[in-house]
Amino acid sequence: MKHLDEYRDSSLALPLVKELQNTVTKPLTVMEVCGSHTMAIFRNGLRSILPQGMKLVSGPGCPVCVTSASHMDAFIAMADIPGVHVTIFGDLFRVPGSTGSLAEASSRGAKVDIVYSPMDALDIAKNNPDELIVFLGVGFETTTPGIAATILAAKNQKVTNFCVFSTQKTMPAPMEALLNDPDLKIDGLLCPGHVSTIIGAGAWEPMAKKYNLACVVGGFETADLLKALILLARQVGSGDIKVENVYPRAVSWERNERATKMVEEIFEPVDMDWRGLGIIPQSGLKIRAAYRDFDAEVRLDIVLPKSKEPRGCLCGEILKGKQTPNECPLFDRGCTPATPIGPCMVSSEGTCSAYHKYGRDE
Repeated sequence: MKHLDEYRDSSLALPLVKELQNTVTKPLTVMEVCGSHTMAIFRNGLRSILPQGMKLVSGPGCPVCVTSASHMDAFIAMADIPGVHVTIFGDLFRVPGSTGSLAEASSRGAKVDIVYSPMDALDIAKNNPDELIVFLGVGFETTTPGIAATILAAKNQKVTNFCVFSTQKTMPAPMEALLNDPDLKIDGLLCPGHVSTIIGAGAWEPMAKKYNLACVVGGFETADLLKALILLARQVGSGDIKVENVYPRAVSWERNERATKMVEEIFEPVDMDWRGLGIIPQSGLKIRAAYRDFDAEVRLDIVLPKSKEPRGCLCGEILKGKQTPNECPLFDRGCTPATPIGPCMVSSEGTCSAYHKYGRDE
């Protein structure tokens, strides 16, 4: 496949592995922010070839994982309201709340459908005019433009039975919260490729300067990841700290203006509750008053319940890069993909899911 196969070529990867081994000259810890990076690193076996002194930790870049317990409980309660038809991305279906999951709500008669895009949810609304179709907005900057475009389409097409429950979150706000924690010791960030297609590589520059933190925006194929790790090691070794972009086929230095302007028309910043991180000021997005007819929280007068994390679950600490799944007493015991207790085991981008599938020996 064009623009992918060349980055999977083993003849290209092997010299990069050797270069990485020779580039690490001092101990360093790198956080991969994005859940897709976590999975790609495990899937490609890169942890097994890391040079001595280089450590990778996972961050809060899995949108399902950082969805708060109170939001999950609100989602499940909303699904049980007569006349409400909930639409979601698949990762959310089996995430446990305090009283079950959306999958369990569906099994007892709630209408919950998995869709591939918010536009699919809009089509469901047009085909079911007697139901209120609610799309659960769970994601970062990558998915927000598509939700904004769907709300605009619903307004233009006068579809009145469609709305969105927005828990959309923004980067790099959670990284600021993490880096202000003196207990977190990291030297560099493998910055998220998907998010950076919207916010631009330059969005990471203030963080690099403020925290003297090496930052590299990377792609998701083997060669992409190795190049990014080499540059991070080189920056830390030389002390020449900056932002570099090794994913230029998808990411520009500047933000995507068209997508950003559309999002700003529909959404405005709001304080948002993150699992493991608590409430981070202005890190979320709510629907503006001008589009309140498409705001599920307004339409259904939703009040978030007070919820607690599952007892013994360390998802919050894992999302902060402070602990690994193997340190959780529930990992691969009470908490498995078949019987998940925390969201990090359920999501396809969850760190616990990656450890279970690829890396239990870490």
